[in-house]
Amino acid sequence: MAKTPHYAMVIDLNTCVGACMAACAMENQTPVWENKWRTYVHDMEIGGDNDELIRRRFFPRLCNHCDNPPCMSVCPTGATHKLDNGIVMVDDELCMGCRACAMACPYDARYDVTYDDVDQGKEFYGELHHRSRPSVDKCSFCAHRVMRGLKPACVETCVGSSRLFGDLNDPKDEVSKLVKSGVAKPLMAHLGTRPNVYYISDIERTT
Repeated sequence: MAKTPHYAMVIDLNTCVGACMAACAMENQTPVWENKWRTYVHDMEIGGDNDELIRRRFFPRLCNHCDNPPCMSVCPTGATHKLDNGIVMVDDELCMGCRACAMACPYDARYDVTYDDVDQGKEFYGELHHRSRPSVDKCSFCAHRVMRGLKPACVETCVGSSRLFGDLNDPKDEVSKLVKSGVAKPLMAHLGTRPNVYYISDIERTT
């Protein structure tokens, strides 16, 4: 019997051009007018010491869909929950907006959706397909797409092909191979959250 998928994402910082934010916002109708995003790309300059060439790097940040998510253990209503496939979700109907999850998240990956955001969203995006009340929101790996056999919107539209989405339980999957090889590494693994978003940097690429 085949194992239940355990989804993860690998982001190659060598080819990232930071073009995923708009696709994510349109797919998930996030309050961009308040600078609230499910995936946020930091535009950074690295290098410069000892006459080293200064380089531009884009660094995407999103929910890491941890195997040991601190956001879930502090949620008083059970709104934050984990699917069998590893995706961490928020149930809007159960969320009371206490922000305990946002404070517990070491990746700063959650934000508030207010009544004003809901009202303005109706004007900005037209008829909303999912947002009708305030809650705390975050990346869901586009679970609504994944369950239909599609890739997350950020992966589907990534012009640099820097984002890969796959199944850690499938040894033939490219994501599984990259993670197992150690080339793709998670952020702040020492915290014990066991994140499922991995990054490839120029350092790992050349070693």
